[in-house]
Amino acid sequence: MRGGPDGPDGHDPAAPGGRARVLDLRDGAGRPELRFPPGDLLIVSGLPGSGKSTLIRRVVPPLDGRAGLVWCVDSQDSRERLERRLPARLPYGLYRPFARLAHYATLRRALRSGSSAVVHDCGERGWVRRWLARDARRRGRDVHLLLLDVAPGTALAGQAARGRHVSPRAFGRHRKAMTRLVTEATTGRLPWGTASAVVLDRAAVDVLRRVAFEEGRPGKG
Repeated sequence: MRGGPDGPDGHDPAAPGGRARVLDLRDGAGRPELRFPPGDLLIVSGLPGSGKSTLIRRVVPPLDGRAGLVWCVDSQDSRERLERRLPARLPYGLYRPFARLAHYATLRRALRSGSSAVVHDCGERGWVRRWLARDARRRGRDVHLLLLDVAPGTALAGQAARGRHVSPRAFGRHRKAMTRLVTEATTGRLPWGTASAVVLDRAAVDVLRRVAFEEGRPGKG
């Protein structure tokens, strides 16, 4: 593996003995900047309403350290593009499959570009992460996880604030998947093909100001 998120001194926070690189920034350990190697893929996972889309838009610069475009692939963007072209009263359930197809098509283009990329993920679809890991390995890239460990009540409030709601059944599936992801990551058991993971709680999300794809620069932890 080429690298993980840089620590405050600019070095990878690799655990001794070759264990997976996991950076736990919960409980007051947040920092304003995280860095990953240019060309790598960062998957941002969290419950619906946990603030993934807001975080991506707020902290990811448009260009990486090689002056290349950073792709931000968010399923919410695909949904909103479709909504602008459809009748306002049309239920989302009727066009959800088309929104997902559009999202995966954008994701495929991002992968083929070879550029640095950030991908929105709700945690439930493990097959998507496996697809990304296989593609990244084939292209000589690394995959990293940014896990938002946000309380369910906070996520539900986030859904209410944006006027969109996930069904209790679907939310339960997402909650179970995210609990498993966070638990496994914090014990060094990352999904196959994942080079590193960073775990954030709500406070650490608020502290974070920048996620950059750069190499050779001192950290700002």
